[in-house]
Amino acid sequence: MADPRPIGVFDSGLGGLTVLTELVRALPAESYIYLGDTARLPYGAKSSRTIQRYSQEVAARLLEQNIKLLVIACNTASAHAESLLRSELAIPVLGVIQPGVDALLAASLHNRVGVIGTRSTIKSGVYEQRIRARKPEAQIFSKACPLFVPLVEEGWIEKRITQLVIEEYLSEMVREEVDAVALGCTHYPLLKKAIHNVYPALRLVDSSEEIARQAASLLASTPGLAAGTNSRPQVRIELTDLTEQMNDLERLLSGLPVSSVEEIQLSAAAPH
Repeated sequence: MADPRPIGVFDSGLGGLTVLTELVRALPAESYIYLGDTARLPYGAKSSRTIQRYSQEVAARLLEQNIKLLVIACNTASAHAESLLRSELAIPVLGVIQPGVDALLAASLHNRVGVIGTRSTIKSGVYEQRIRARKPEAQIFSKACPLFVPLVEEGWIEKRITQLVIEEYLSEMVREEVDAVALGCTHYPLLKKAIHNVYPALRLVDSSEEIARQAASLLASTPGLAAGTNSRPQVRIELTDLTEQMNDLERLLSGLPVSSVEEIQLSAAAPH
């Protein structure tokens, strides 16, 4: 028995498309609805209460479309709302933080690890807590990088200003000889090339591939949850604000079987 319902994926903006790309690669028979809350970007500058409310409203919209699995492709929302949504929703919920921690510790050679993310994610301490739960001896260097998200959203990945911001944020970790850095925001993988251009030896870890593996394992281990081989997969994109400034949208969507891109409005209803 197959389940043709779509998988819901959400982020505060376009960065979560990196997660969606890995999900489609790992689970090509599935359909997806991606919701980017671009009108209220960035979540990382908001309070925990506001992030939880935004996440509830996004989840409610996706539930209205009969999703079977919710993937929170946003580190900030995962840090502040993953446990809340798991307690409220009747479907499985996957966040990106634990997969990111798992991938970081697997990549680290000397237990000197770095975490970069939004102010809210770093302030939450969730990465440090989960790293220490696995490796109490780990030395952890954390850094909030609030300018990375607007630089990605503006499409300024190859600009000189982006290089200067990378140097400002990451130079201390390089001096401390950190051997692996978790990209604690799903926008940040879009800066991998730019970061490697500045610091070629820095080992960068993102959770996209790991969360795709976890989603595939969940579907495989839950009878009747995966789509059948005769499914007709679709990828629908919903954005709460579709603007001309989203210079990278077309590039980010290339290679995905996108059936529609739509601007939508969210209601204030919380999920049940």
